[in-house]
Amino acid sequence: MAQSRIALVTGGNKGIGLEVARQLAQAGLRVIIGARDASKASTALADLARDGVVVESIALDLLDHITISDAASQIEKRHGHLDVLVNNAGIFDFADGTPSKASIAAARQVMEVNFIGTLAVTQLMLPLLRKAPEGRIVNLSSSLGSLTLNGDPTSPYYANQFIGYNASKAALNMLTVQLHEELKGTGIKVNSVSPGFVKTDLTGYGTMTPAEGARLPVQYALGGDDGGRFMEPEGLTPW
Repeated sequence: MAQSRIALVTGGNKGIGLEVARQLAQAGLRVIIGARDASKASTALADLARDGVVVESIALDLLDHITISDAASQIEKRHGHLDVLVNNAGIFDFADGTPSKASIAAARQVMEVNFIGTLAVTQLMLPLLRKAPEGRIVNLSSSLGSLTLNGDPTSPYYANQFIGYNASKAALNMLTVQLHEELKGTGIKVNSVSPGFVKTDLTGYGTMTPAEGARLPVQYALGGDDGGRFMEPEGLTPW
């Protein structure tokens, strides 16, 4: 009997993360959503259950290393391995802005969550991913993290200057690049995925629904032989 494929979706209690969890579970994976708030996790599980989708939840706060370590231990005890890690959790702060005007506290917090927190989760989940036949890591990035697009006056992203957020996603892309190189030959594939311009409570506006935004991350979580790529719905994105 083949072992179940296990997926962890950080920040999976709402928005894109919730829809990624839904679609992965519908594809047959056993999904665990990581959430900071237990009540919000319960609400998410109830929402999914109404659609006949059953997932688990686990306490996970990217700013609290103990919760990350405990989550890894619990997943090992429950399942013994991890096939898919979707690094979805992230924040945006409207006190962020151009380099000359951004709140330093906001920029620091955004970087701490979006990059350092994700790095910590990835490090602690890697031993479990190494136990899977073929591991997948999907880093939820953004086209705002592309240095090429940030420096291109013709790019639609050129005017969106949020030094903390953009830098955090550029750093996340560096994690993808370096981890891809480090894990060559292990069977673990790592990609950055920009889901598109999705309307969530992160920003409050967008042109895509969370369900539409989940499609590309789910595609790369489920398989594919390529790694070390930066993808968006329109195709390959420049670093």
